[in-house]
Amino acid sequence: MERDTGPGLMGIGAFSKAARLSQRALRLYDELGLLSPAHVDPATGYRWYAPEQLEKARLVAWLRRLGMPLAGIQEVCAQEGRDAALSVRAYWTRVEADTAARRDLAAFLIDYLSWKDPAMSAASAPLGIRYAALSDTGLVRESNQDTAYAGSRLLAVADGFGTGGAPAGAAAVDVLKRLDAGANTVPAGELLNALEDAVEQAGRAVRGVAAAEREPGHVGTTLTAMLWTGSQLALVHIGDSRAYLLRDGGFFQITHDHTMVQSMVDEGRLSPAEAESHPQRSLLARALSGTGPATDGSAGADIRLQDARPGDRYLLCSDGLSAVVPADDVHATLVTTPDPDDAVRALVALANRNGGPDNVSCVVADVVELPA
Repeated sequence: MERDTGPGLMGIGAFSKAARLSQRALRLYDELGLLSPAHVDPATGYRWYAPEQLEKARLVAWLRRLGMPLAGIQEVCAQEGRDAALSVRAYWTRVEADTAARRDLAAFLIDYLSWKDPAMSAASAPLGIRYAALSDTGLVRESNQDTAYAGSRLLAVADGFGTGGAPAGAAAVDVLKRLDAGANTVPAGELLNALEDAVEQAGRAVRGVAAAEREPGHVGTTLTAMLWTGSQLALVHIGDSRAYLLRDGGFFQITHDHTMVQSMVDEGRLSPAEAESHPQRSLLARALSGTGPATDGSAGADIRLQDARPGDRYLLCSDGLSAVVPADDVHATLVTTPDPDDAVRALVALANRNGGPDNVSCVVADVVELPA
């Protein structure tokens, strides 16, 4: 039986039931300084809690149920109101992104294992792509730091920045080009690993370019690329170049911008409308660069699988298109311009008609069934 140690205090047993936390968990949170009791009996070590501690205890229980690690819970509990809410939102955004990546991997594994069934392999027609790429300086910039590439197995767009931006972007894409010729020989189960290795090599190539510049830390590139083998497609993305999918009339952005402004949108600090006109909307949070935390290549890149269907149309582009031309206009152009060569020319022309303030690069690829 719990002894009363003072007016209003609750023993650990009663407090545990009210907070829906086990006594073992309460003892752990006390040791961590996350939820210390109001009083500890000096003779027995028995813990007593104040009723006003229940709100915090219940918050800890909810966050644990959400799956948040203890370090994150400590951060949330140390914050007030809106800041605490923003931290929970940011955590859940990361969880959803991780879940989406694992969902794609699960779908890939299901398909990969199904291919070992001869009946299913025979029933699945192989896919190929019809593609075109175009890069343009635009109407304001003196030089073009973009790189656009399209081959039978590889699609890529890189947007370089800094004094060595053009060679940095070209170096990153050149590394991935080695996969274009060899993609047919990449086993399906090794597709993501091959792309991850290539991105690490691309990061080293960019660092090599940056090392020759006066300010290596200000030199780098974005990279958005897709690699095909058989009927599978892998996507790598870092920075604010983008990939879009046109499927069954719907138009979807399938990459997530790695910018400081997009991070503020994810955390609820900015609305999407406010982000469009924010003066720092192009400030990158991740890139392949000469120095800093984003230089490890695959460590900062999103690498995942994207399902492909006959009739799909993919667009890869630099922000010289996405930041200048409204998404509805891009969508309409892709729908009404069936030939990939015509489509990339039309998209570049749209960017230039809207002022062409930046280099603009586009890759358009249509997924088609290959002859048996």
